Amino acid sequence: MIGEPDTVSWSRSFSGKGIPMSRVYEVMFIVRPDVAEEDVDKLIAGFSATVTGGGGVVKTVEKMGRRKLAYMVRKFNDGNYVLLTVEAGGPVVLELERRLRVTEPVIKFITVRIDEEEKRLAKVKALRGVRRKVEHAAPAAPPPVAAVAAPVEAAEPAPAAV
Repeated sequence: MIGEPDTVSWSRSFSGKGIPMSRVYEVMFIVRPDVAEEDVDKLIAGFSATVTGGGGVVKTVEKMGRRKLAYMVRKFNDGNYVLLTVEAGGPVVLELERRLRVTEPVIKFITVRIDEEEKRLAKVKALRGVRRKVEHAAPAAPPPVAAVAAPVEAAEPAPAAV
């Protein structure tokens, strides 16, 4: 119908309450080793502007430095690694990936959604905290020695006299 929202795209970018979904992603990309440090900073600023312009937030930027690649990529054996932690919706991440794909100095990139992993780790930490509180609250006392030894003596028959 005319004027009706497309329910498929709407459900992907919005939660059930009409609020735009925002997820946490790690975006790692490798820049050619012959690119100057100032140019790498300009690339990072451009990618950060793409995220913030789309309504997302760049949480952290970590320049990991020059490292050797596991295999040759576009005739390069090493590259400058950069890790961005981004909180944004799906369309913003798709635009960021498109820009990474067409940017000539970027030789490789990967995007990983980490919000589910953070939820899982928080749940595990909460369970560990509950277990530790239980262990500290009621330490188990060992059973008395006499109570353990008594049934063993009664179970053995007395030796017969010959």
